[in-house]
Amino acid sequence: MQPPAGPLTGIRVVELAGLGPAPFACMLLAELGADVLRVDRPGGRPGVMPPEVDLLNRSRPCAVVDLKTPAGRDVLLRLVEAADVLVEGLRPGVTERLGIGPDECRDRNSGLVYARMTGWGQTGPLATTAGHDINYLGLTGALHAIGPAGKPVPPLNIGADFGGGAMFLVVGVLAALLERAGSGQGQVIDAAMVDGASSLVTMVHGMLAAGLWQDRRQANLLDGGAPFYDTYACRDGEHVAVGAIEPQFYAELLEGLGLTGALPGGQLEVEHWPEQRRLIAEVLATRTRDEWAAAFAGSDACLTPVLGLAEAPAHPHLVARGTFPDCDGVPQPGSAPRFSRTPGAVRGAQRLPGEDTREALVAWGFSPEEVTGLLEAGAVRQSGRG
Repeated sequence: MQPPAGPLTGIRVVELAGLGPAPFACMLLAELGADVLRVDRPGGRPGVMPPEVDLLNRSRPCAVVDLKTPAGRDVLLRLVEAADVLVEGLRPGVTERLGIGPDECRDRNSGLVYARMTGWGQTGPLATTAGHDINYLGLTGALHAIGPAGKPVPPLNIGADFGGGAMFLVVGVLAALLERAGSGQGQVIDAAMVDGASSLVTMVHGMLAAGLWQDRRQANLLDGGAPFYDTYACRDGEHVAVGAIEPQFYAELLEGLGLTGALPGGQLEVEHWPEQRRLIAEVLATRTRDEWAAAFAGSDACLTPVLGLAEAPAHPHLVARGTFPDCDGVPQPGSAPRFSRTPGAVRGAQRLPGEDTREALVAWGFSPEEVTGLLEAGAVRQSGRG
C-alpha cells in the first residue's frame, strides 16, 4: 500500500463499508491523497462480486469492527475523533440505531463532515425502501430519455449510482471541508442518487422548456435521433461512434464518407434525418470499424471506434496518457483528475475485509496492546491474509 500522496494528503476519512457509490467515492478520495480507513463488518458485506476482485476497494486499508458490540462502537467513535470525514451508505436510521449516527459522532468531533450516501435520500416517502440505479433514473425522468424509441435502456449503473451518487458525494465532502476551514464546524451531507441524477439532466430540462427537446426517445440531438450523433454498424459487425454536431465537423464527416452534397436537406432539417441516416449507414457498412478509425484518425469529424472494455486499455491515446495503469497484473482505470504538483495515484490493490485491522488501528492511534485486547474480545477482527 503506497503512502498517501495527492492534493488531499492530511485529510483522514473513516468509511463504513458499503456497496457501489460510497466505496467508489472513498476510492477517489484515497487516490487523491486522503488517508481512508474502510471499516467493514464481521464476515464482510455481501456484494455482486468476491471482495478479492472488487476494484472499488483498492487504494485503502480495511479493518473489521463489530459495531453491534459496545466495544466495537467505541472503536468507531474513537476513530471519528481523529477523522475529518465519515462516509456511510447505509439505509436511513441504521447508524443511529448502532449509536454512531451524526449526533453521537459530532459530539466526539464537532468538525466532522458526516457524509451520507443513499438512493432516495434521508427524507421522503421512499427514503427507507430499496432501489437501484435503474429505479432512481426512472423516477427522475432521466431513464425515459435514454435508449431507442421502443424502450428505455439502463446506461449500466453509471447514471445514478456513480454519476448522481458518488461524484456528488465527493463534491459535497470537498465543499464541506472548504466551508469548515472558515467556520471550524462540520456538517451532515445528504447525498441522494435521485437528487444527483436529476441534476445531471439539468441541460435537458432547459432544452425541454425552450421547446428544443421532445419528451420522447431517439427524437433529439443527443439521444440517437440525429444521424450525426449516433453509432453505426460496420462491415465486421463492430461499431463506430459519430458525434459531428458542429457544422464544420459535420462537413468533415461528410467529406470523409464521400457524401458531400449527397444528402437531402440540411444538417438540422429533422424531416430529412431518416434518409440521411440511411445513406450514412450504407457507407459505414462498407468498411470495418478499424478501417474507418484509421481513415478518420487525426480528423475533426468526431468519428471514433466503439471499443470493448478489454480493448480500451490498448488504444494508443489511452496508453500515452497512462489511463489504465497495471495494478497487480490487472489493467484498470487510474486516478482522476490529474494535478500538476500533487498528483494522485492508485495506492494498491483491493484489500479483503479485516486484512489491515491491526496495522490500521495502530496507525490511527491505538496502542498495539489495545488492539490485541480488542481482538481477543472480538470487538475487532483480523483476517487470515493480514
